[in-house]
Amino acid sequence: MAFQPILDTVDGRVWGYEALVRGPEGQSAASILDRVTDETRYRFDQAARVKAIELAGRLFPKDDRTRLSINFMPNAVYEPAACIRASLEAARRVGFEHRRIMFEFTENERFRDIAHVKRIIAEYRRQGFLTALDDFGAGYAGLSLLANFRTDLIKIDMDLLRGIDADAGRGAIVAGLVAIARGLDVSVLAEGVETQAEFDALRHLGITLFQGYHFAKPRFEGLPEVAGFPGSERSAQAA
Repeated sequence: MAFQPILDTVDGRVWGYEALVRGPEGQSAASILDRVTDETRYRFDQAARVKAIELAGRLFPKDDRTRLSINFMPNAVYEPAACIRASLEAARRVGFEHRRIMFEFTENERFRDIAHVKRIIAEYRRQGFLTALDDFGAGYAGLSLLANFRTDLIKIDMDLLRGIDADAGRGAIVAGLVAIARGLDVSVLAEGVETQAEFDALRHLGITLFQGYHFAKPRFEGLPEVAGFPGSERSAQAA
């Protein structure tokens, strides 16, 4: 796993870290995910979750606030309560409070059964986990998934945000998404932020959670230092 920080402008701190799949020598996520088959999907998904939680227990600050965000494959979950047991056991084993874990799924994965995914989200919430819809605004659907799933958080896709400081159309679209999310009591995270101008424009639209190369690139089995962010010196020290 590699870890990339998620930053909170309200508190000026690292809100959490997303765990990103890598190979044993740091190979890209794509090179690993391309090897996952229908037959290995469940085992891969379970192993990735456990690995992320074990590393978080070792690397994360010893506090009760820094969250771990894990990508998961809804199509790999056959029964929500049963499939979450290994994650809960891993969290207990390493002393990582499971309520600090957020599961995010991407709308780029075509869901075979919408009702099944809704049951997954409901079960994860019942267990105390946060849920997030990743790559919002790209892939197979957008607002329809949000209407169906009502996750705790949406991560606006980087393609919608790219150059938003100089594109009034993108600004209007993102402002509308922020307003919809606020009406649904859903938090918004801007991912893939690469410039100070993008960061400033997104803050002006009311977004408070950020992730991207402008602040830090993912670090293989470690926590990267944060830059270009209010309170980044304090955040880096805390990490």
